[in-house]
Amino acid sequence: MKVSHIEHLGIAVKSLDEAIPYWEGALGLKCYKIEEVADQKVRTAFFMLGQTKIELLEATSEDSPVAKFVENKGIGIHHMALAVEGIEEQLADAEAQGIRLIDKTPRKGADGMTIAFLHPKSTQGILTELCEKK
Repeated sequence: MKVSHIEHLGIAVKSLDEAIPYWEGALGLKCYKIEEVADQKVRTAFFMLGQTKIELLEATSEDSPVAKFVENKGIGIHHMALAVEGIEEQLADAEAQGIRLIDKTPRKGADGMTIAFLHPKSTQGILTELCEKK
Protein backbone atom coordinates (compact mmCIF):
# COMPACT_ATOMS: atom_id res chain seq x y z
CA MET A 1 0.00 0.00 0.00
CA LYS A 2 1.02 3.59 -0.55
CA VAL A 3 -0.08 5.92 2.24
CA SER A 4 0.60 9.67 2.17
CA HIS A 5 -0.41 10.67 5.73
CA ILE A 6 -2.81 10.12 8.61
CA GLU A 7 -6.03 11.60 7.26
CA HIS A 8 -7.83 11.53 10.59
CA LEU A 9 -8.22 9.82 13.92
CA GLY A 10 -11.75 8.64 14.65
CA ILE A 11 -12.78 9.00 18.28
CA ALA A 12 -15.97 7.39 19.56
CA VAL A 13 -17.96 9.60 21.95
CA LYS A 14 -21.29 9.25 23.69
CA SER A 15 -22.46 12.71 22.68
CA LEU A 16 -21.16 15.31 20.23
CA ASP A 17 -22.90 17.99 22.32
CA GLU A 18 -20.81 16.96 25.33
CA ALA A 19 -17.55 16.29 23.48
CA ILE A 20 -17.30 19.32 21.17
CA PRO A 21 -16.91 21.87 24.01
CA TYR A 22 -13.84 19.99 25.29
CA TRP A 23 -12.14 20.00 21.90
CA GLU A 24 -13.01 23.65 21.30
CA GLY A 25 -12.57 24.99 24.83
CA ALA A 26 -9.75 23.00 26.39
CA LEU A 27 -7.78 22.37 23.20
CA GLY A 28 -8.66 25.50 21.23
CA LEU A 29 -9.69 23.63 18.08
CA LYS A 30 -12.66 24.69 15.95
CA CYS A 31 -15.34 22.27 14.80
CA TYR A 32 -15.68 23.00 11.10
CA LYS A 33 -18.30 20.44 10.12
CA ILE A 34 -20.98 18.22 11.63
CA GLU A 35 -22.73 15.68 9.44
CA GLU A 36 -24.71 12.49 9.66
CA VAL A 37 -23.65 9.40 7.73
CA ALA A 38 -26.91 7.48 7.77
CA ASP A 39 -25.63 4.17 6.38
CA GLN A 40 -22.94 4.05 9.09
CA LYS A 41 -25.41 5.13 11.79
CA VAL A 42 -23.21 7.97 13.06
CA ARG A 43 -23.04 11.72 13.40
CA THR A 44 -19.57 13.13 12.95
CA ALA A 45 -17.83 16.33 13.98
CA PHE A 46 -14.52 17.37 12.40
CA PHE A 47 -11.59 19.43 13.70
CA MET A 48 -8.28 20.26 11.97
CA LEU A 49 -5.02 19.72 13.84
CA GLY A 50 -2.24 20.62 11.40
CA GLN A 51 -2.67 18.37 8.37
CA THR A 52 -4.61 15.78 10.35
CA LYS A 53 -8.30 15.81 11.20
CA ILE A 54 -9.93 14.62 14.38
CA GLU A 55 -13.30 12.99 13.72
CA LEU A 56 -15.67 12.57 16.65
CA LEU A 57 -18.20 9.77 16.14
CA GLU A 58 -21.58 9.65 17.89
CA ALA A 59 -23.86 6.65 17.31
CA THR A 60 -27.32 7.42 15.97
CA SER A 61 -28.62 3.92 16.65
CA GLU A 62 -28.07 1.36 19.41
CA ASP A 63 -27.07 -1.23 16.79
CA SER A 64 -24.36 0.89 15.15
CA PRO A 65 -20.73 -0.25 15.30
CA VAL A 66 -19.85 2.93 17.23
CA ALA A 67 -22.55 2.25 19.85
CA LYS A 68 -21.20 -1.28 20.30
CA PHE A 69 -17.65 0.07 20.55
CA VAL A 70 -18.63 2.57 23.28
CA GLU A 71 -20.60 -0.10 25.13
CA ASN A 72 -17.70 -2.59 25.07
CA LYS A 73 -14.64 -0.34 25.31
CA GLY A 74 -15.90 3.07 26.37
CA ILE A 75 -15.16 6.36 24.66
CA GLY A 76 -11.81 6.68 22.94
CA ILE A 77 -9.89 6.12 19.74
CA HIS A 78 -12.04 4.05 17.39
CA HIS A 79 -9.95 4.01 14.20
CA MET A 80 -7.03 5.46 12.30
CA ALA A 81 -7.68 6.73 8.79
CA LEU A 82 -4.90 6.77 6.22
CA ALA A 83 -4.92 8.93 3.09
CA VAL A 84 -4.33 7.02 -0.15
CA GLU A 85 -4.61 7.59 -3.87
CA GLY A 86 -6.27 4.91 -5.99
CA ILE A 87 -8.25 3.35 -3.16
CA GLU A 88 -9.42 0.40 -5.27
CA GLU A 89 -5.80 -0.48 -6.10
CA GLN A 90 -4.79 -0.05 -2.45
CA LEU A 91 -7.55 -2.45 -1.35
CA ALA A 92 -6.43 -5.02 -3.93
CA ASP A 93 -2.83 -4.65 -2.70
CA ALA A 94 -3.91 -5.06 0.93
CA GLU A 95 -5.91 -8.18 0.12
CA ALA A 96 -2.98 -9.61 -1.86
CA GLN A 97 -0.85 -9.16 1.26
CA GLY A 98 -3.35 -11.21 3.24
CA ILE A 99 -5.01 -8.30 5.01
CA ARG A 100 -8.66 -8.99 5.79
CA LEU A 101 -10.98 -6.41 4.26
CA ILE A 102 -14.16 -5.20 5.92
CA ASP A 103 -15.06 -3.34 2.73
CA LYS A 104 -14.19 -5.13 -0.51
CA THR A 105 -15.30 -2.07 -2.47
CA PRO A 106 -15.00 1.57 -1.42
CA ARG A 107 -18.04 3.50 -0.25
CA LYS A 108 -19.01 7.08 0.51
CA GLY A 109 -17.81 8.36 3.86
CA ALA A 110 -17.99 11.62 5.77
CA ASP A 111 -16.35 14.89 4.74
CA GLY A 112 -16.39 14.08 1.00
CA MET A 113 -14.22 10.98 1.30
CA THR A 114 -14.39 7.60 -0.37
CA ILE A 115 -13.53 5.04 2.30
CA ALA A 116 -12.89 1.37 3.00
CA PHE A 117 -12.06 -0.36 6.28
CA LEU A 118 -9.43 -3.02 6.99
CA HIS A 119 -10.16 -5.54 9.74
CA PRO A 120 -8.25 -5.00 13.00
CA LYS A 121 -7.48 -8.72 13.28
CA SER A 122 -5.04 -8.30 10.40
CA THR A 123 -3.84 -4.74 11.12
CA GLN A 124 -2.13 -5.20 14.48
CA GLY A 125 -5.39 -4.62 16.37
CA ILE A 126 -6.11 -1.19 14.88
CA LEU A 127 -9.31 -0.64 12.90
CA THR A 128 -7.83 1.05 9.81
CA GLU A 129 -9.73 3.16 7.34
CA LEU A 130 -8.38 3.99 3.89
CA CYS A 131 -9.58 7.39 2.61
CA GLU A 132 -9.42 9.04 -0.75
CA LYS A 133 -10.65 12.54 -1.54
CA LYS A 134 -12.82 12.20 -4.65
